Amino acid sequence: MKVDLRKLSILVFALVFSFGMLAAQDHGQEQSGDSTHEEQDSHGSEAGHDEGLAHSYCGGHAEDGEYDPVTTVMEHIADANEFHVWKGVHIPLPIILYAPAQGWTTGLSSMFGHGHNAVDGYVLNHGRVNRVADPSFPKGEVHIDGILHRKETVEKGGKAEEKDVYFACYEGELYKLDKPSTVDGGFLGGGITSFYDFSITKNVFSMILASLLLIWLFMAVAKGYKENEGKAPSGIQSFMEVFFVFIRDEVTKPMIGEKHYERFQPFIMTLFFFIMFINLMGLVPFFPGGANITGNLAVTLTLAVFTFLVTNLNGKKDYWEHVFWMPGIPAWVKIILTPVEVLSLFIKPFSLMIRLFANISAGHIIILSLIGLVFLFGNNGQSVGGAAGGAVIGGLFTAFMNLIELLVALLQAFIFAILSASYIGAAVEEHDHHHDEAHEGAH
Repeated sequence: MKVDLRKLSILVFALVFSFGMLAAQDHGQEQSGDSTHEEQDSHGSEAGHDEGLAHSYCGGHAEDGEYDPVTTVMEHIADANEFHVWKGVHIPLPIILYAPAQGWTTGLSSMFGHGHNAVDGYVLNHGRVNRVADPSFPKGEVHIDGILHRKETVEKGGKAEEKDVYFACYEGELYKLDKPSTVDGGFLGGGITSFYDFSITKNVFSMILASLLLIWLFMAVAKGYKENEGKAPSGIQSFMEVFFVFIRDEVTKPMIGEKHYERFQPFIMTLFFFIMFINLMGLVPFFPGGANITGNLAVTLTLAVFTFLVTNLNGKKDYWEHVFWMPGIPAWVKIILTPVEVLSLFIKPFSLMIRLFANISAGHIIILSLIGLVFLFGNNGQSVGGAAGGAVIGGLFTAFMNLIELLVALLQAFIFAILSASYIGAAVEEHDHHHDEAHEGAH
């Protein structure tokens, strides 16, 4: 039976795009319906147990709020402790929490009732676990009326700044939540939680799944090489060999050199395939895809740190000499260049981290913003014609952006791999000292 691959690929893309549109619209409607008690940014600035405010806004769902594109988009690209499949349908993930004075709390994210229950002082705030800061909050499982979002003005360095503050609403009282932990550790305005979160989040689950798929794939390829030894490759082996040869001939050999490339080939291949897999999984809008993994700074930071360690732990004498005291350069110039070279050791992995994070996040934000045109033009369901126009315009641009994002997913994996290989190649390169001495003597 002959299959038209072009027609098949168009059909698959159409199905994926349709599911993505439906899932995004459903999530947007769910968010607009729950925004009444989370968007009260201007109703008072006092924290604490304000019973009147709690009764007014906690758990009040009678009045539908407006579609908030910024909140919806940011929640879509953020990590979460559960997979949202459909309206009212979620796939729970394991929760593993530890607080020094309280001990362990484990279970599934479903125990939080999608934000309507608190367990041992923990709540689920927009798919993310937060802890109630007030020690008087009851332990065990209790029902809460919801999460209240407010803005507070604080003085920092003589300047007034507005910060987001969240409260758990329980029995007519407000209980302030801890700030979520951030990569900067609170230096740039984030915070550090009072507990340790070892939970399997959406991003972690997707990375584990991608790793298992890669292990299965490489084992299948290795089996093919054993069975076809001395013969032409076949099956999955012939498909993957194109990638292997490409990475070897276009990345590792030119960047690292003939002498050392084989040592680092497994590392570069792992970076390339892992990033490519998780990027492609992020383009699938339904379970188990949809996670914005490389759009998470913690993930790209970890990958960049691996490159930093492999590069500098394998650095030759010539590499470190050119960093701290460059040969053939006047001493007064070295005093200026040495701090720059030392700083570049950290700038290189930092650029790797930011480049991958920014490109992947930007693509997700653009696609979700285009889908949001359905709700903006439709005025939250009040204008059917506007919604139809938004669906046509947003749908066409989203289809185009999905194709661009497919290219970006592959391109960013290649860029990360080739830059990592170039840094490693500079570290293991061995210079010809006789040539350097002759060059210096000529001057």
